[in-house]
Order: sequence, then structure tokens, then C-alpha cells
Amino acid sequence: MKENNLEIWVNQYTEDLYRWALHKTSSQQVAEDLVQETFLAAAEKIDSFRGDSTPKTWLFSILNFKVIDYYRSKSKKDITLENEALAHFFDQDGEWKQNVNIGIWDADDANLLDNTDFRTTLEHCIEALPPKWQSCVKLKYLSEKKGEEICQELGIAPTNLWQMIHRAKLQLRGCLHTNWFKH
Repeated sequence: MKENNLEIWVNQYTEDLYRWALHKTSSQQVAEDLVQETFLAAAEKIDSFRGDSTPKTWLFSILNFKVIDYYRSKSKKDITLENEALAHFFDQDGEWKQNVNIGIWDADDANLLDNTDFRTTLEHCIEALPPKWQSCVKLKYLSEKKGEEICQELGIAPTNLWQMIHRAKLQLRGCLHTNWFKH
């Protein structure tokens, strides 16, 4: 009987759940996956559904936990990417590595943005940044937004913004040194 209810609920609530997941994640693929995971979890726990709430409320509760788990997992990945990005510049104790030589760029490099190959390399380096750093750099330098606007848009504190910008610039400089100036 409860399995039949689940089939009815899938038909009845999939679209609402999907819209909510899409609103929360801004990704069609992630939203689809989260809705699927919601129904899988509901199928596993359908015997625990006592009817104290509506089926829709129960499913949305499961979905909200799935969204939270998604962002927790994503956050851990972002921290790992940030640590990997800085590993070139800092040792395990967080101290500057003494032997890192980024090099000095020539005055001839002032018009590099006119060079298509350089712009491609720069775009590659920006795409290699952790996602939050990428957003900060793109909003500040490509969209020319002010710090206050960026903080509001990304939901971060000003000190966090400037720390991410600083780390992103270090990573970009290292990436450009390796992929453009050294070759």
C-alpha cells in the first residue's frame, strides 16, 4: 500500500521538488539528482512515515536535508581545492616557502591582454581557481564590481573577500608564471 503511495507522490510532487532544488542549487543536474535522492530516501523510510504531516511536507523535509548535505560536501571540496592552490606558496606550517621564485615580468608585458594566446592562458588559470575565488576575481576584475557589492552577492564578509582575492592573485600569478612566462 505505501509503495503505491510513493508512486503517486512521485507523480504528484516531482515538479515542485525539482523547482525547489533548482532554486536552492541553480543547477539542473544537481536539482535532478537531489530529487532522485529524495525519493530513494523516501522509499527506504516509507515505513517511518506516520502521516503526522502531509506527504509533500515530509518529502520537502527530506529534500532540504539533501540540499544541506550537498552544500556541506561542496564546501569540503572547496576547502581542499583552496589548500591545493596554496600549497605552491606555503609549507605545511603555513609559512612562506623560501625557495619559491615567481619571477619578475617585463615592461613589455604591459599589453598582454591584447594577445589572444595570453588571454586563453589567463582564462585557463582563472578556471583553475577554486569556485569562490573564481567568482571574486571575475566580479572584481572582469565585472568591475565594488567590494561591497561582491560581498552582498556572494554572502561573504569583506575580510573574507580580500583574503580570497589575495590568495587568488597569488595562484593566478603562479599559474601564469608556469604556463606563460616560463615557456
